[in-house]
Amino acid sequence: MSEELAIDGGPPVRSSFLPYAKQTIEDDDVEAVVAALRSDWLTTGPRVEEFEHAFAEYVGTRHAVAYSSGTAALHGTTFAAGLGEGDEVVVPAMTFAASAACAVYVGATPVLADVEPGTLNLDPAELERALTARTRAVVVVHYAGIPANMESIGDIARRAGLVVIEDAAHAIGARMRDQLVGTIGDMAVFSLHPAKQLTAGEGGIVTTDDEQLASRLRRFRNHCMDTSGREREESGGHAYTIEELGFNYRLTDIQAALGLSQLRKLDRFLERRRELAALYDHLLAHRNDLMLPVVPDETTPAWHLYVVRLVLERLDADRDAIFRALRAENIGVNVHYKPVHLLGFYRRLLDVAEGSYPAAEDAYRRILTLPLFPSMKDDDVVSVVRALDKVLSRSSRLADRLAS
Repeated sequence: MSEELAIDGGPPVRSSFLPYAKQTIEDDDVEAVVAALRSDWLTTGPRVEEFEHAFAEYVGTRHAVAYSSGTAALHGTTFAAGLGEGDEVVVPAMTFAASAACAVYVGATPVLADVEPGTLNLDPAELERALTARTRAVVVVHYAGIPANMESIGDIARRAGLVVIEDAAHAIGARMRDQLVGTIGDMAVFSLHPAKQLTAGEGGIVTTDDEQLASRLRRFRNHCMDTSGREREESGGHAYTIEELGFNYRLTDIQAALGLSQLRKLDRFLERRRELAALYDHLLAHRNDLMLPVVPDETTPAWHLYVVRLVLERLDADRDAIFRALRAENIGVNVHYKPVHLLGFYRRLLDVAEGSYPAAEDAYRRILTLPLFPSMKDDDVVSVVRALDKVLSRSSRLADRLAS
């Protein structure tokens, strides 16, 4: 293999680009969507309810309520919990912005807490430190599909009387001991985005065992109407009322058909993700300039993302230079995420200085998301590792290139 980096004009490790994520759509998925298109209901019909029942059964909760996106579903949880102006919601600093936005949407204030240096999940000690008399809820993110420390977080939440919202957008199928993620908090939100373990094209879904929360979640996604269009059609009536402000966050029957088809093979998708993660672990174990994902004992990740951290003290180039070099080798690395308080809107909203969340900020300087999706071949993982070996071994050349 040539030592010349592709970013300097050498041949790339791969001839075609390997994205960090990609949906797996099979013939039965297409057939399910076509059947929905040919049915009488394209939205608010029977397939949504069927998908919700199947999803709740898979996770092991009494209720599942489908939404048009994971962000909409998060908004639904803060509404259902009755959060509003004057309330505070603790959110990990290392997460996608939607985890904090769901508090802002209802007039509450997100209060950030730092993450564990190993897992990058919410640090229970930092949660406790963030509590005030106004704290009403905590959003717990299972980062990359690795379960957070729900036992310690749950103990703190119970003592403080907090609503626990699991942001399980990364984590369908993840387990803590024998308990699936999504059954531990008061509500849990899953994402149906194409990058996730199963997709409905776009969408989100909330699980809960609480009948009252489920009822509020269902109303909120449909303008807070007290009846749905399908209920009125089946009863032959027309009347409805609206007592609170809601949104149009409905999932369509077309999307539900795809989601239901994907759900039937979720275990196969998860198993393949775990095989790929194990292969990365094996092939990257020799590198002393990478920190591999930290998986706590008695947990089974869902591996939405495989995130490594650069040991920059052993390298001559920074993360962004290495990112660009790997992209030139046709490896679709990504970065998940820039800490919330470093984003312009939240920097202004929260008035939090850089340096306030050192674990999240240090991780952000180092993290790279490697490609991982069920249709990847073992040889694809090998090519990623070859590119890492090539680029990291030439990090001094990258540093010289940037300096010139």
